[in-house]
Amino acid sequence: MTLTNRRAEPPPEGGQTDASDRSETGEALVVFTPSGRRGRFPRGSTVLEAARSLGVDIDSVCGGRSICGRCQVEIGEGRFAKHGIDSRAFHVTEATPGEARYADKRGLAAGRRLSCQSRIQGDLVIDVPPESQVHKQVIRKRAEVRAIEVDPEVKLHYVEVAEPDLHDPSGDLRRLEDALRQQWEIGDLSCDLRVLQTVQKALRDGDWKVTVAVREGERLLTVWPGFHDRIYGIAFDIGSTTIAAHLCDLETGEVLAAGGRMNPQIRFGEDLMSRVSYIMMNPGGEAALTAAVREALNALAGEVAAEAGIDLNNILEVTIVGNPIMHHLVLGIDPTELGGAPFALATDQALNIWASEIDLRINPDGRAYVLPCIAGHVGADTAAVILSETPYLSDELRLVVDVGTNAEIVLGNRQRLLACSSPTGPAFEGAQISCGQRAAPGAIERVRIDPETLEPRFRIIGGDLWSDEPGFYDMAVRTGVTGICGSGIIEVLAEMYLAGILTADGVIDGSLAARSPRIVPDGRTFSYVLQYADGLSTEKRITQTDVRAVQLAKAALYAGIRLLMDRMGVESVDRITLAGAFGSHIDVKYAMVLGLIPDCDLAKVGSAGNAAGTGARIALVNRSSRAEIERVVRQVEKVETAVEPKFQDHFVRAMAIPHKSDPFPNLRAAVTLPEPREAAGPEEGRRRRRRG
Repeated sequence: MTLTNRRAEPPPEGGQTDASDRSETGEALVVFTPSGRRGRFPRGSTVLEAARSLGVDIDSVCGGRSICGRCQVEIGEGRFAKHGIDSRAFHVTEATPGEARYADKRGLAAGRRLSCQSRIQGDLVIDVPPESQVHKQVIRKRAEVRAIEVDPEVKLHYVEVAEPDLHDPSGDLRRLEDALRQQWEIGDLSCDLRVLQTVQKALRDGDWKVTVAVREGERLLTVWPGFHDRIYGIAFDIGSTTIAAHLCDLETGEVLAAGGRMNPQIRFGEDLMSRVSYIMMNPGGEAALTAAVREALNALAGEVAAEAGIDLNNILEVTIVGNPIMHHLVLGIDPTELGGAPFALATDQALNIWASEIDLRINPDGRAYVLPCIAGHVGADTAAVILSETPYLSDELRLVVDVGTNAEIVLGNRQRLLACSSPTGPAFEGAQISCGQRAAPGAIERVRIDPETLEPRFRIIGGDLWSDEPGFYDMAVRTGVTGICGSGIIEVLAEMYLAGILTADGVIDGSLAARSPRIVPDGRTFSYVLQYADGLSTEKRITQTDVRAVQLAKAALYAGIRLLMDRMGVESVDRITLAGAFGSHIDVKYAMVLGLIPDCDLAKVGSAGNAAGTGARIALVNRSSRAEIERVVRQVEKVETAVEPKFQDHFVRAMAIPHKSDPFPNLRAAVTLPEPREAAGPEEGRRRRRRG
């Protein structure tokens, strides 16, 4: 209902209002907080009608029928000098039978009223609590990143539809559309055949009262009999190694359940290029990889839905992000063209498709939004990271690195954005390391080495005690010490360097065998024994081959970063954010000591967690963010590392720890780095050990 005779009211001067004017006009002055919007309304108007006429953000699904309970407000009590209003609880009508019924069935907190049932009787100050606002905010904990406004593509509307009779030949769909137009001012809706096939049964099962889901304000998506007040969505982040899913309430933005699992495509190849090679060597092989990833998405959807206790039929929207090869495979597109220059994408545009088109077993009318790719090696996951971390809104020059099997790198600010991808390989995730493993209970995740004795101590995932503390072995017996995960690998190598065990060239110094039995000959090189075999586990040692694997990975990452810095024309950055599961768990100081990232004030280096997953979730719960990221990615300048001539030079220099030539002044101010020296050869190390 639109109140044509209400008058918008400017804030009072001096905190006063004219009571005689109210009595003459029969109007009441109403102020809504926190918006501050105010106006005069005829007595007898409902609070919800007043709010809507002023554009105040109050939620409602049931259309003012005291069913959904989302329009709750709190009536201010007392004299509000700021607004010039004396507001009292009796300035609204008493609770209606419908309101009392809702309170009995679902509960209504003290001081709360349903705005659709409360009629204005006098001047009021009315507070709209956060949970009653349509465009709610999901607060981001990191101050430099914006809050998320909840405004999903899909909205629910409860309507009562006129029954058919012999004198009105209009169809059920037309009368449903008429009800939406009259009760919600929604018109000109499109309707697909599969939705039309359900309309008549839903209307009759609901006794001509139904809840409809409308997408983008223009498409009738599904129809439920009776009142239905909850719909959900899933944000999928498809990584080369792992797949993550976040199940969200589309009305509140709340994450109800989250899950992850290994990407089953690993059996076809551990890295992206090996999967493309599999397809090239096995015609039609892309169908097997597509089937594998789609089945994993369905399994994850089932898991998170079961955890939250909801029906898959209530999931109406999904968003999907992933690197270009994952993007193509989940869509059923052969990614062979991405296996070689010029790395052509089938499409770089965002996609809005039926979820059933990619075999997702959610609501049959559910939709999937796939974020846009940026370039052949810079995918929708990077677009999601950009959406999450918003470097395009920053005055600072920001470096955002999503560390994984393939590192995505973004550099820029509100003036300019650059992006590239760098092939780091799986070493950061525990693969290619002799005692490496994925992050799991029992894996070593933190390491410290005494620079005098060269003795290590460590912590494992699932425990808070260090290995040299009383009670560690009693605690660890539950899981054992099973291996070393990515964050542990970074820390042990950085600590080995700081303790002098590793030279700047990444060589384990065999001469230190005279000081510590933990430096042991290993063929033509040496190894460092992190843990001796005991009742908990087998021996864990860091080999020269392990060191080289991490050097190759970190050099590829650093070289990609330097290419972007060269293109930007800068020698330093203002802020660094590490994203991804690995990036969220490593100690940023050790990442810089090892030379994964360039020099920066350590206070401005942080972790963002699964930023790609967060970006997917933002796109799920906020429809305007989709247009925003589609616009931003078109402005990103892509740098292709595979064809950049300076990549190799940067790569060679970055093999050193932390770097062959970059000075790292901020790091040196915070950490004492060893002086450059050469390691002793194997024979010299053995002789010194024998003399010792």
